[in-house]
Amino acid sequence: MTTLFRRLQPAQKFRITLRCIAQLLKIPKHLIVRVECWAYVIFVHRTDKGGQFISYRQLRQWKNAVACQIQKCSTWQQLRCLWLAIEKDCQQHKKQYNQEFHPCVCKIWTKRWDKLWHEQTSGDLAVGF
Repeated sequence: MTTLFRRLQPAQKFRITLRCIAQLLKIPKHLIVRVECWAYVIFVHRTDKGGQFISYRQLRQWKNAVACQIQKCSTWQQLRCLWLAIEKDCQQHKKQYNQEFHPCVCKIWTKRWDKLWHEQTSGDLAVGF
């Protein structure tokens, strides 16, 4: 389990619906019999294929949770540490990420970095540094 995975705790915090799973798998909802959220993966029971594993990293909630963590960072040090965790997770589990994840999260991270940098430099000017 990576630092990012422990930080997000998807099994405990994500609310996963049949609609979400059906969209991800590109199947109608009626083909899903049951969804089991395990500690590290989701197991989907399907009428057409039997069982199928899905990574939490493939869900839209994962990207949203990462974006939320970025927005919660109040210092550039926290933000940098989070980025290193994101990069490491992406590298270790690259097969579980879709191609749009990294550019999207990078854009959000850069905006947050710029905002924190601006706040930092404005604060320094205000106190005469």
